[in-house]
Amino acid sequence: MPDQPPATTRTRPADAALNTGLGRLLLFVYGIFALSASARALVQIATHFTEAPLAYLLSGVAGLVYIAATVGLAIGGERGRRIALVSCSIELLGVLIVGTLSIADAVAFPDDTVWSRFGSGYGYVPLVLPFVGLWWIWRHRPRAAA
Repeated sequence: MPDQPPATTRTRPADAALNTGLGRLLLFVYGIFALSASARALVQIATHFTEAPLAYLLSGVAGLVYIAATVGLAIGGERGRRIALVSCSIELLGVLIVGTLSIADAVAFPDDTVWSRFGSGYGYVPLVLPFVGLWWIWRHRPRAAA
């Protein structure tokens, strides 16, 4: 039987899956947000778009970003990692920009988006989620062979 290094010195493979361990929980949360943000945006746009077009379009963008992040985390590998990285980066910028604008110019946001007031309507999960997602993606980046 070949000698194996102790478990503490093993390195993870270069293609370590994004959707294992904590990644499964992250994938689940992104999936829930993809579904809820997209459904909310579709209903808002279909029923009363003229009341708050900016807010409803931004909800639609948020839904698409969450869908892309979910897909990236689910497929994994280098391609999935890139999709998730871009999606989480856009999500972070979106929640910071829309969160700030929705507080500074409440008139422009007569109705909430997922990212309004930094996601306060969703328990600030939209603010925390991209940070966790980016950390997870960074933690599972490919390592150069030694």
